[in-house]
Amino acid sequence: MSAAPQRTIPFAEFIALTALMTSLVALSIDAMLPALPAIGSELGVTDANDNQLVVSMLMLGLAFGQIIYGPLSDSTGRKPAICLGLAIYAAGCLLSIFATSYAMMLAGRFAQGLGVAGPRVVTLALVRDGYEGRAMARVMSSVMAVFILVPVIAPALGQQIMLAAGWRAIFVTFLGLSVVVLLWFTLRQPETLPPGRRVAFSLRRIAGAVREVCSNRPALAHTVAAGLVFGAFLGYLNLSEQIFAQQYGLGERFPLVFAVLALAIGAAFFVNARLVMRLGMQVLCRWALWTTLVLSALFVPAVYLQDGHPPLWQLMCYLVIVLFCVGILFGNLNALAMQPLGHIAGVGAAVVGSVATLLSVPLGVLVGQSYDGSVMPLTLGFAGLMLLALLTTNRVGSGEG
Repeated sequence: MSAAPQRTIPFAEFIALTALMTSLVALSIDAMLPALPAIGSELGVTDANDNQLVVSMLMLGLAFGQIIYGPLSDSTGRKPAICLGLAIYAAGCLLSIFATSYAMMLAGRFAQGLGVAGPRVVTLALVRDGYEGRAMARVMSSVMAVFILVPVIAPALGQQIMLAAGWRAIFVTFLGLSVVVLLWFTLRQPETLPPGRRVAFSLRRIAGAVREVCSNRPALAHTVAAGLVFGAFLGYLNLSEQIFAQQYGLGERFPLVFAVLALAIGAAFFVNARLVMRLGMQVLCRWALWTTLVLSALFVPAVYLQDGHPPLWQLMCYLVIVLFCVGILFGNLNALAMQPLGHIAGVGAAVVGSVATLLSVPLGVLVGQSYDGSVMPLTLGFAGLMLLALLTTNRVGSGEG
């Protein structure tokens, strides 16, 4: 049932706008991957592993931004919060475009993450304000279809832009896109949270939600597990360009391999939607964690015996299965973390997302900085972090009903 008399924007336009805002995070990460060596070379990076920080700093900004925009949108309305985020993101793009040092580049990426957290977090509230029940499910399914497509095409898009006009042109594209989205959103999308439903912004309210998440064992365990899983995935993102483009010599074919692996995660979203009502989130999470752990434990000696450089087909088979499992875990672990927090759903979601992302960033950096020209750090990262996630969730109830 739809309950949005204030909604005037056509449905198809709303889907397009919402999907674009939701996809900005994935686009801002994945389109940059082919350009990492060029950025590091021009800005004086001496250790190739440090190029990975272009990814990690955006995630760090995203972690801090998530905890602010949800409560801010509950106080000021959805439009001011999203517009503020897009403006900060645009400023970060400008900083990166004119970066003359690597520190300046990383500052720009942090600002981009801090800004893009706005549309990412508040868009879900925007949908929830305007739709409910099956209508909301229809909107989210349409948005997810676009969201899955972006990682498939983003590296190829970034590579073509870089080849045509240099890596700074990628940030010019991001800047232009953010301006288009900001104008489109400002001029066309009406405010969905009327003044009578707004809640005053309160740091005490955020601190209370942090305390509640930390004192609720199922919520905390699944939040930590989500951070561990995302840390392993961030390690993969950090290493993907170095492993495929450089170690395996794929060069400009790297976006094609990345697209295949992104499709594995997309397939997991669709499979999970079909299985979760029948099997439950807890069962699917344990299956995915055990599958990744056992497969990684078996792959580690194979990698060792092949001097850290197994045939590409072996690595691809391993990663397709592992990333499929990661796709199963993404939504389910967050949903399990939110299960006991229904009474503080909005600010609770902000805290869960922020804590999980803050945990994932140093873990992803640790995996990435361990790269030594072999795939062993990536395999060990998946094995170790999935084991920790399994141990973290093993003795807590899900509260799944």
